Amino acid sequence: MKLSDYLAKELILPELKSETKSDVLNELVAPLGEQYPEMDTDHAVRVLLDRERLGSTGIGDGIAIPHGKLEDLEKVIVVVGRSRNGVEFEALDHSPCTIFFLVLAPEQVAGMHLRVLAQISRLLKDEEFRKAFLSADDLEALWALLKGV
Repeated sequence: MKLSDYLAKELILPELKSETKSDVLNELVAPLGEQYPEMDTDHAVRVLLDRERLGSTGIGDGIAIPHGKLEDLEKVIVVVGRSRNGVEFEALDHSPCTIFFLVLAPEQVAGMHLRVLAQISRLLKDEEFRKAFLSADDLEALWALLKGV
């Protein structure tokens, strides 16, 4: 299983503008409306915010992995974002988050959802990968980095 199987170049946001948790979630979900016109993006954001109320998906080291399940989704979707300034995301280590991997999964495939989250978590534990991610110049450089993992 490769992470790039669930990621499209159009779903990589190299320069997030948002400054709050809810705005980041809205910004990450926004391109899904273009890629998947049938998706109710407002509902997706509500699902993600509900999940955040259970506990922050900001896991530390500048990383957040917001995730949720949607009934009408047919496959796992990953959206990647980067914030150069960092966003207060109520992370476990109380540091701002700069790396965002959003995962949306169909409600009926819990196992795949967990495997994708685990793969992202393993990838982001690699300090060299995080440095390469943060220092990538643009969308093309980020896509080159991500399509191989």
